[in-house]
Amino acid sequence: MENEFVLLKKDVDEAYMNKVQLEAKLESLTDEINFLRHLYEEELRELQSQISDTQVVLSMDNNRNLDLDSIIAEVKAQYEDIANKSRAEVESMYQLKYQELQASAGRHGDDLKNTKTEISELNRYITRLQSEIDALKAQRANLEAQIAEAEERGELALKDARSKLSEL
Repeated sequence: MENEFVLLKKDVDEAYMNKVQLEAKLESLTDEINFLRHLYEEELRELQSQISDTQVVLSMDNNRNLDLDSIIAEVKAQYEDIANKSRAEVESMYQLKYQELQASAGRHGDDLKNTKTEISELNRYITRLQSEIDALKAQRANLEAQIAEAEERGELALKDARSKLSEL
């Protein structure tokens, strides 16, 4: 009975340690998500500043009639296209990583829930065993009292028989 209790206590301790580890991992994953979000925002700001700070220098041959407005518009469109593609790529990578972390956090949440359920079941089992132990202790005490009473009656009967024997 005591070995079983010790084993149950060990299992409860292991479940608690598992719970603590899972909570730490969840916190770590949350921190990683926040870090990646911050990194994404910084990269996005950097790309936008690169786009806005970009200047195009054109050397012109005055002999030609160039439409600078259309050239500037075309270059600007190309840069915006490149920036949009880069932004979309970064956003896609961020979303993928975020989804992976969410799925991992969900799995760890399920593991934590299962561990809590197991701990609860083990606590109920321990309580039931403790009740059984208490009942057995009470039964043992009662039997010991009955044995002591029977021994006392036996001794009295023996003394009575000896006194009657000595009277004869």
